Amino acid sequence: MTDDQITAFIDRHAAGWNRHDAESLCQDHAEDGVVVSPMFARVEGRVQICGTYTALFRAFPDWELRFDAPIRDRNRIAVSFSVSATHQGDFMGLAGTGRRCEFEGVSLFELDDSLLIREERRFYDFTGLLTKMGVLRVRPAR
Repeated sequence: MTDDQITAFIDRHAAGWNRHDAESLCQDHAEDGVVVSPMFARVEGRVQICGTYTALFRAFPDWELRFDAPIRDRNRIAVSFSVSATHQGDFMGLAGTGRRCEFEGVSLFELDDSLLIREERRFYDFTGLLTKMGVLRVRPAR
């Protein structure tokens, strides 16, 4: 796979996020793909992965994601991202708060030869996200 193919994949994947197109995002994953994230723990299989995208877009209907330029090592890609979204629907049993959330993170992708995601690991400050949603409270350090 070439750098141009990787860039096209990342651009297409980001566009799916920003269209809130769970189906096209699902098609980027291998049938037996895996996603590991703070939000949904470990999810295996395209059908289950699709369910996480659908649930996420119901909870955050204005989700906006921006990927930075990818870093590549053969079939492994690291890409930092930033998200801006409003918590409007049920999320992990929590009713929408109407709060705006912004956070940054990194996704690590392992792609197969067909440019499908075999495994994706997402890293971000989940505690910070819950704090911005008003679910957790923090006290300033002394």
